[in-house]
Amino acid sequence: MTTRAPRLRTRFTETFGVEYPIMQGGMQWVGKAELVGAVAEAGGLGMLTALTFPDPAQLSAEIQKVRDHTDRPFGVNLTILPSMRTVNHDELRHAIVDAGVRIIETAGANPGPFMDYFDAHGVKIIHKCTSVRHALKAQAVGVTAVSIDGFECAGHPGEDDVPGLVLIPAATAQLEIPVIAAGGIADARGLVAALALGADGVNMGTRFLCTQEAPIHPRIKEAIVAASERDTELLFRPLRNTSRVHSNAVAREAVEIMSTGGQFEDVRHLVNGIRGRTVYELGDPEAGVWSVGMAQGLIHDVPTCAELLNTMTSEAVDLIDKRLGSMLEGAPALA
Repeated sequence: MTTRAPRLRTRFTETFGVEYPIMQGGMQWVGKAELVGAVAEAGGLGMLTALTFPDPAQLSAEIQKVRDHTDRPFGVNLTILPSMRTVNHDELRHAIVDAGVRIIETAGANPGPFMDYFDAHGVKIIHKCTSVRHALKAQAVGVTAVSIDGFECAGHPGEDDVPGLVLIPAATAQLEIPVIAAGGIADARGLVAALALGADGVNMGTRFLCTQEAPIHPRIKEAIVAASERDTELLFRPLRNTSRVHSNAVAREAVEIMSTGGQFEDVRHLVNGIRGRTVYELGDPEAGVWSVGMAQGLIHDVPTCAELLNTMTSEAVDLIDKRLGSMLEGAPALA
């Protein structure tokens, strides 16, 4: 049995009651009970994805499935963005709170109008941002922490195109609340770098896609392992609603149509979310568009969540103690 990695204490771990400063980000069709429960049991913060279960009753049932698996902290991601289907976000919000969940990751819209409700129910809010100005606004309305997403991230990287190496320290220099770094992070090196840049933890999506417990077809995990950091496309750039997805024929066709003046209606049949869901279920990486970050170029295996968090944290401690510590004047030289 692998020895559990030493605990890393940060404001993130202390605020949210987890062992390791590692969060599994919200991922539609993927953030389900089996993954979230495994992340929580391994010592990280797992996130169910509310939009995977647009019916409040289904979402409540999935929350209970996580509780059947673990008694450790977990949360629910609630993203409010334009959608091709009708979603009642208010009903989902109430379902999350009524089920007793006290950690919510919000994204896409200003959580300010709902903060009184969240505060009244003791809910801690992590708001996902892609810029310092939006993070400062989130802090001003009273969120508990922010997840700051660099341009490398999967899904929506914002429109400023600022990578994490600049965005993270720019944010931590101005914010007083805990900051969670996201985008391009997949291993111990990313974790240590994020901590050095002032973050209190990391938020990973693509890396958790490639775990044993991720409820997607093994062929998609194999596709991620085989891909490089260059194998993504940026959809909807002309609409200023950019989304980073895996580079396949469908995504490239959609990008080409829009780059030559096409509108959303011209690519609707290509970017339909149901096609993306089919990718994960049937294992055909060419069946539709699906989110993945540049971090796929750093992923070379498909571990369990426990193996991932244990290895990542143990290697991070070694990096801090040995490699970085050896650079101090007077320290013993590396063997």
